[in-house]
Amino acid sequence: MGRESIKGKQTEALIQDHEKSPRDLFEEAPMAYFTVGADRAIKDCNRMAQQLVGYTAEALIGKDIAELIGDSQGEKGVEIWKRLLSGNGVVHSEVPLVRQGGSVVWGSVALSQIKDKKGKTVGCRCMMCDITDHVTHESQLQQAAKMEAVGTLAGGIAHDFNNLLMGIQGNVSLILMDTDAAHPHYQRLKNIEKQVESGARLTSNLLGYARKGRYEVTPMDLNGLALEVSYTFERTRREITIRRELAPGLPPVEADRGQIAQVLLNLFVNASDAMPNGGNILLGTENATYQDIKGKVFALTPGDYVLLRVTDTGIGMDQNTMERIFDPFFTTKEMGRGTGLGLASAYGIVKGHRGHIFVDSQKEGGTTFSVYLPVSPKQIHQAVATAGEAGKWAHTVLLVDDEKIVLEVGRELLEAMGYRVISAADGKEAVAIYERRWNDIDIVLLDMVMPHVGGGEAYDRMKEINPKIKVILSTGYSVDGQAAEILQRGCDAFIQKPFSLEELSKKLTETLDHKEARA
Repeated sequence: MGRESIKGKQTEALIQDHEKSPRDLFEEAPMAYFTVGADRAIKDCNRMAQQLVGYTAEALIGKDIAELIGDSQGEKGVEIWKRLLSGNGVVHSEVPLVRQGGSVVWGSVALSQIKDKKGKTVGCRCMMCDITDHVTHESQLQQAAKMEAVGTLAGGIAHDFNNLLMGIQGNVSLILMDTDAAHPHYQRLKNIEKQVESGARLTSNLLGYARKGRYEVTPMDLNGLALEVSYTFERTRREITIRRELAPGLPPVEADRGQIAQVLLNLFVNASDAMPNGGNILLGTENATYQDIKGKVFALTPGDYVLLRVTDTGIGMDQNTMERIFDPFFTTKEMGRGTGLGLASAYGIVKGHRGHIFVDSQKEGGTTFSVYLPVSPKQIHQAVATAGEAGKWAHTVLLVDDEKIVLEVGRELLEAMGYRVISAADGKEAVAIYERRWNDIDIVLLDMVMPHVGGGEAYDRMKEINPKIKVILSTGYSVDGQAAEILQRGCDAFIQKPFSLEELSKKLTETLDHKEARA
């Protein structure tokens, strides 16, 4: 086709557009267009306006424009109208719009006055375009930032609280060593131990939310775990029926078995609480790819995923509750019936596994939690570990901690078990001691979070002195993030505060036995 012919057709199209009536242009405008009277009643609307809010023209004409704004009294719509009348320019705003049926879209709104020949305002032109995707993306960014900030705070609180619990647990263990079971205070001491354990479980949930959970990641069969946890839970809640729809041949996921079991249990408990009179839970698994969840998150690692879905027939949630459901300490239960950490912990654990968790619910319409976990490229294998008993009196421990109470009680615990102990109050002192006496030190019990020289730097510097150094990393955090990195660099073991005398003894024995077996 020649250039003149193309130019002729373009000119013809322009002439046809010019010849269209104002009504045609109004109807074909690429955005929603309303004309509104001085009484705020809609006088006219185009096809895009009807499509945006889901009403027919007949239903819209005569409706107060403020009623389309997504608040119960239309207060924002009234406020926008007042701003329009108070000036002569164009008023811009971003507002939620209630569609026919109750769903909400976000619109970018521009209003300008219509004046008669005398200059009196007789109405306005209202143009809107759909910006729901943009607002959703912004909301996801804000939610992620909020969760990250609260997670950092929660992790710091849990770490400090675990150090306090370590001091209590250590002193109780020492007293119990010299206390006969018939002593009148023996049971009270055991009760204190139980309370310490309860406190440790609470901080464990906080650390899970903060994504500092104790992860020992291996390839695992999600179907097998789902069956195990669901059958155990079903036996404890006779009023709940669990239907299982598990995809055969599901690939393994790389995860901490205990942590994912905790996620499943938290989801089951939440579903059960939403069905106080009993009901049904649908437990399902299936294969998925990042394309299946691409539209739900703004940052996603490409690859294959496994989807775990838990659906209940309970009371459901409204939009406000769904937006807060993963916040720590948020709960809809009455005082004393929950900490509000179960779902927060589930959220943190899933995120810590590079996965994603979503909730979908309607009031009185049940709830579905969808958990996506990345597929593991490794094969499932069963690890078997054994440990013997080490000769304790033959070993010297370098104990490193910046908390005075932990250092004191740790020394007494180790000496009570028969170890020789050298103490260091921070990483810098520990490196200096190790440089002088490394031949005398069999193992280092090393705190991770310390001022000036932290556990990671202290470990690296001591390893330069003795590449065969044996170190147990100890912290109020759990084995993730920085701790996991130190373990990957060759650190031998990990123990989380607060730990009991028995736990510490077992960890030392296993690590020293492993050392001697390799020597």
